Amino acid sequence: MRPPYRLLALAALAVFSACRQTVDLSQKLQVLDVSTGWYDAGIVNGQNKLVPSITVKVKNTSGQKLVMLQVNALFRHGNDQDEWGSAFTTVSGSDGLPAGATTPPIVLKSQQGYTSEDPRQQMLHNSHFVDAKVLLTAKYGSTQWSRIGEYTVERRLITQ
Repeated sequence: MRPPYRLLALAALAVFSACRQTVDLSQKLQVLDVSTGWYDAGIVNGQNKLVPSITVKVKNTSGQKLVMLQVNALFRHGNDQDEWGSAFTTVSGSDGLPAGATTPPIVLKSQQGYTSEDPRQQMLHNSHFVDAKVLLTAKYGSTQWSRIGEYTVERRLITQ
């Protein structure tokens, strides 16, 4: 009779998984070098288009590697609580973000924005222009999304 290798492997995996503590990303993922602005998205249907954008780095201040780390940006129009646009990226795949490591810059741009025939710089000063906010959330592995920051998008034109 052969030993139940599958059962032993599953038991070992369960014990290993139970030993790993869940990391609270709201406390252990530090947001660095935040830069916001309005990205020049080119010409759409004959009009200039600007979309809100955020660039950040994140640092893993936990004591463990964060596998499949993902960051999501939810852009909001003014004080509206509804989603205006969003952007999502995988920061680290199966290799993970090691403890103490910092990512390269992460750029997240909304799909929604403003269009106008006005020159781009003038669009930012239009009396009908409403500022945007961006809510950053993150998750790793199969954990739930955690809020890691909220920022007002600066009225600054970004061309690259």
